[in-house]
Amino acid sequence: MGRDDKKGSSHNKDTLPQTPKNEKISPNKIREEFSKELVEIAKSASRQRHKK
Repeated sequence: MGRDDKKGSSHNKDTLPQTPKNEKISPNKIREEFSKELVEIAKSASRQRHKK
């Protein structure tokens, strides 16, 4: 038996305590965020190819 024998449900099921509130992405904006990141990756990859 440890200290975490709490029987009740958690109040923080829908939150990520490690993520600050100002950095959270709303679910309806997630596709936009992914597309921005993919564009950045593609740009950096093309820059790497041009350097060689």
